[in-house]
Amino acid sequence: MKIKTWLLVSYLIVMLLPLVAAYVLFLSINAYHQEKNVEEYLEKWVELQKIIEIVDNPEMFQAGRSYEELNKLTGAHTELNLYLKEGFLLYTSNPMKSPVDTIAKPQELYLNLYEFEKDYNAYTYRSPVLQGKDIIGIYEVRLARNEWVKGVSDRTWLVVGIFVLFFVAMFTIVAFLVNRKLNKPLRLLMRQMKSFAEKNEVSPIYEKNDEIGELAKSFDEMRLQMITAKQKLIEEQGEKEYMIASISHDLKTPLTSIRTYAEALAGAISTDEKISEYSQVIVDKSNYMKHMLDDLLMYTLLQTPTFEMELIEVEGEEFFDMLLSDYEPLCLEKGIFLETICTVKGMYRVNPKQMLRVMDNLMTNAIKHSDLNGHILLAAIHSTHLPVSIMPFVKPYITKQEGMYLIVQNSGEGIEQSELENVFKPLYQVDIARTKNSGTGTGLGLSITKRIIEKHGGTVEMASDKQFGTCVICWLPIIKEM
Repeated sequence: MKIKTWLLVSYLIVMLLPLVAAYVLFLSINAYHQEKNVEEYLEKWVELQKIIEIVDNPEMFQAGRSYEELNKLTGAHTELNLYLKEGFLLYTSNPMKSPVDTIAKPQELYLNLYEFEKDYNAYTYRSPVLQGKDIIGIYEVRLARNEWVKGVSDRTWLVVGIFVLFFVAMFTIVAFLVNRKLNKPLRLLMRQMKSFAEKNEVSPIYEKNDEIGELAKSFDEMRLQMITAKQKLIEEQGEKEYMIASISHDLKTPLTSIRTYAEALAGAISTDEKISEYSQVIVDKSNYMKHMLDDLLMYTLLQTPTFEMELIEVEGEEFFDMLLSDYEPLCLEKGIFLETICTVKGMYRVNPKQMLRVMDNLMTNAIKHSDLNGHILLAAIHSTHLPVSIMPFVKPYITKQEGMYLIVQNSGEGIEQSELENVFKPLYQVDIARTKNSGTGTGLGLSITKRIIEKHGGTVEMASDKQFGTCVICWLPIIKEM
């Protein structure tokens, strides 16, 4: 149960408790009244008749009369008052009243004569005493309802006692539940936060379907995110250190070559052929270093969280048809057959310059790892229009997701499955010796490609089969159908 619901229910119970107690008391008194009503009425009426037989006598209202007989009729439970017709109190059994000082108002004295009235404390009866046709006085009898009052009082105290016991039990239960549902989980959560802040192991998280449970779940998610982010920072720091070390080593080799050939040029060289050869080596090594520094700069820029790539809206068929063109001469030069397919429709948001970098990186890798007379498929398609020449192991990577797929597939020796998860890491090269010797690879191409595509809101995957070849699949979201 949610804490909010639980608190509202508890509050409702506490609010209704006095009303329930009052209602139970009312029912108890009413039941007692129904039970005693007739019995008590008859008892008091019989008692009243005995008194009336004596006091309903004109002689009782004569001055100087002795009232010893009346004193025997009255007591703690019976009160008798004799009034003259003018309202003067002639006799009373109530010691709190004085016949000398008490005068009843006629309009009150003559009210409700001959009626046996009942209130909470007593039955009251008033009647005139006649002498002939004249009223000479009025007697008033009050019969106390002591047994009734005692019964009501006992039931009241019983209900109050039950109410107090129930209230104490309710308070104890609420205090226990508050400690269980609020204090205990909050203390546990505070200990976990303190333990996490002190870099200690965090005990199992509080799991309940309430607000504190949701708070604990959010804290645990935040904790895991922070741990993941910290681990990612450590990995990125390690990658940066490794990248700096690798690039320093890679730059050292061409710098050494440039220095050696520059010193040779500065010395005595006998032929123009040697001068041209050495100059070309220096230019090639310089270009390699420039290419490496350009890739390093772009990779660093793409790693910056605040870097926002400027995207423009383009028509898919026109843009990607242009993007896939101009690679056939290079493939013919390398003795590779290039198949180009573009069936893209709709509007897309891209950065043309960076998408050209992506294609150059992917085609450079495809050409580099294709055999003589090999085959490269370069395609920009929808998932519903797969090319016939696409290799079987690539098809599971192309789902029915809305958008376009940019596919670069080359035949030749593929990559081991254990290597695929590492190919997008910076400076990771499957064939390090061959790449280093070629003097053209920096190991950042696929990492840069991955980050550029992700900046476009897309994804990059690589599929490979050791016997048939390798394929890079890039997916980009569509923004408008045509």
